[in-house]
Amino acid sequence: MAKHPAIFLDRDGTLIDDVGFIKHKSEVIFYSFTFEALSMLQEHFLLFIITNQSGIAKGITTEKEVSEVNNYILKKLKEQDIVIYDTFCCPHKTEDNCDCKKPKTYFINKAQQLYNIDMSRSYIIGDHPTDVQCGLNAGITPIHIIRPWPETYR
Repeated sequence: MAKHPAIFLDRDGTLIDDVGFIKHKSEVIFYSFTFEALSMLQEHFLLFIITNQSGIAKGITTEKEVSEVNNYILKKLKEQDIVIYDTFCCPHKTEDNCDCKKPKTYFINKAQQLYNIDMSRSYIIGDHPTDVQCGLNAGITPIHIIRPWPETYR
């Protein structure tokens, strides 16, 4: 079976504006380039979202709220014919020392097993140093997005 290259995408600050702990879909603001960029990328890569959502463990948001926001994002992407193969969400705080919070590679390794990912041709894109370190830890190429975006992209 052929292996597939993949792109692992951070959520807040990469696909959507990072406005803090999002509790409702009305707070989701896509960047103006998100749909076009993902449309081009999916021609060559399987797309995944990996997001750290420590607001759950901190009691700021709930798993249900985060799940509803993620489902809304997926719905909006699907409306633009963008396929996200899987979404992985870590609900823990850093102090919890879990195995799934970026920069740890649990979710990338899980995707590799489930979707036959070619790690040598895969990338992680994110706006935080933990995204970059996660890519390096997993042996894939990290792409660091520098924020804040100019207002013209919002």
